[in-house]
Amino acid sequence: MAQLAVLVAQEDGRESVTQEVDGDDDEEEEDDDDDDNSEVKEENDVLVLNDANFDTFTADKDTVLLEFYAPWCGHCKQFAPEYEKIAKTLKENDPPIPVAKIDATAATALASRFDVSGYPTIKILKKGQPVDYDGSRTEDAIVAKVKEISDPNWTPPPEATLVLTQDNFDDVVKDADIILVEFYAPWCGHCKRLAPEYEKAAQELSKRTPPIPLAKVDATAETELAKKFDVTGYPTLKIFRKGKPYDYSGPREKYGIVDYMIEQAGPPSKQIQATKQVQEFLKDGDDVIIIGVFSGETDEVYQLYQEAANSLREDYKFHHTFSSEIAKLLKVSPGKLVVMQPEKFQSKHEPKMYVLDLKYSTSESEIKEHVVKHALPLVGHRKPSNDAKRYAKRPLVVVYYTVDFSFDYRVATQYWRGKVLEVAKDFPEYVFAVSDEEDYSSEIKDLGLLESGEDVNVAILDEGGKKYAMEPEEFDSDALRQFVLAFKKGKLKPIVKSQPVPKNNKGPVKVVVGKTFDTIVMDPKNDVLIEFYAPWCGHCKKLEPVYTELGKKYKNEKNLVIAKMDATANDVTNDHYKVEGFPTIYFAPRDKKNNPIKFEGGDRDLEHLSKFIEEHATKLSRTKEEL
Repeated sequence: MAQLAVLVAQEDGRESVTQEVDGDDDEEEEDDDDDDNSEVKEENDVLVLNDANFDTFTADKDTVLLEFYAPWCGHCKQFAPEYEKIAKTLKENDPPIPVAKIDATAATALASRFDVSGYPTIKILKKGQPVDYDGSRTEDAIVAKVKEISDPNWTPPPEATLVLTQDNFDDVVKDADIILVEFYAPWCGHCKRLAPEYEKAAQELSKRTPPIPLAKVDATAETELAKKFDVTGYPTLKIFRKGKPYDYSGPREKYGIVDYMIEQAGPPSKQIQATKQVQEFLKDGDDVIIIGVFSGETDEVYQLYQEAANSLREDYKFHHTFSSEIAKLLKVSPGKLVVMQPEKFQSKHEPKMYVLDLKYSTSESEIKEHVVKHALPLVGHRKPSNDAKRYAKRPLVVVYYTVDFSFDYRVATQYWRGKVLEVAKDFPEYVFAVSDEEDYSSEIKDLGLLESGEDVNVAILDEGGKKYAMEPEEFDSDALRQFVLAFKKGKLKPIVKSQPVPKNNKGPVKVVVGKTFDTIVMDPKNDVLIEFYAPWCGHCKKLEPVYTELGKKYKNEKNLVIAKMDATANDVTNDHYKVEGFPTIYFAPRDKKNNPIKFEGGDRDLEHLSKFIEEHATKLSRTKEEL
């Protein structure tokens, strides 16, 4: 989808949404062409700007309209005639307002600098100040906005996002029915990308009745607040209700944030009034059904249920009823919490529903425990949309085949699921699930099962990122049972995606592959600095000579290893080393291998990396002064 934004120049080197538009990398190569590209050409009243002539041209201009485009972009081609009309109109303005276009695929330094992540992206430069534009992409709308901003008396509108500090945090947050708070770091690329979307969402939500406030905290300045709310990465977003924090796991773009917060601002549990609704949940539902049955809103345990629902609403949908007909259908009396599965997930091996008797003495934690304990059926349907929330627990036994619960394929799907149920009932300590093989083709490939030739494949995903694949054979309950028993007895060897182990690994930077992660990184005798990189990553390429120099500097340290790993070609076999972008650097102290320290915030240069090592190393032969 085309993206329309009106922004101004931002600092050089800001990361793009793909993390990999690296303007600096191309500057030296393009120096030779500066003389050819410095002339500003004009096409149908639209000026053509590039990396070489941009700063010179815009330096003395009050207002400039810019379009970042890609030659192959269909939306850009459709917009081109309209943009030329805009250019002609603004050229005739008094004074004229320049209108320019930039090929973002060629002017990569500018694309990175302006954080261009979609085409066309339209920006207005106004004396270096950012201005957001959310109007339609038409001549009338854009010309009107540009003229408005070009007025000498124009000033940017105030931010809708509240700024919180230690001094005002409690006053603002404790009285708010709901407020979203972002903990950020000024240097964080992800935070910079979130900032305009977050502000747009704040503006939109501020217009609601009642408004839903959005706020931000500079966690590097307000360290006490960051510590209090366990902020360990940036950006961290939390929803507060009357001062009580809840993790935010919603989208991070304007409309997603708006929709999510509107949903969150509503009641945590939705009332159901008709038995037909319950019957539809059972017949067509795809997730756990949670219903609190009460005599009325004055029921003393109703409020307790609402509070528990509030704390779990990120992960589950809660319902409640005051209907005697629904109570009769469920065969329970008021004051009960019913947890059950849709019909397609029910089986003879498990109860149809789990009922908790709610009393005034029942604690919120008991309600939460009841929901979480019974949220999964004996064998559920694991899919990308519920993977993180429902199937994070390990060990997880996954059976892959063509899983389709629609009418035409339900019988075949349930046939294989029935085979899994026969085994799952005897291993309550493990979570079992079926998954569609197309949804998890990359996972199946990493398991070495893509070419197995079998209609049904099986894997066990264990703690620490370890995974085990069942040898391809005709699937039945007995084969699955033997596989699970072998796992339980510790007789299986894990599957590890790995490049070949290097024959010569004596360089200043040790190369780690999947098969050697445990022996090198997790070695209790050594401190290890490990960089996870991707071969295509521009930031990684820029870091490489610095990292090699770092390795040379510490080459003679007996208990310190400087290492690197291609995280696209090798499995990281420990869950404590999360790689969510490139490069990611961790320091693994020899006595705290499961509590590595992530390098964040500093420049990735020799000085800052050396200080990072010095700060966390458990044993260095050289003194700090020598470092």
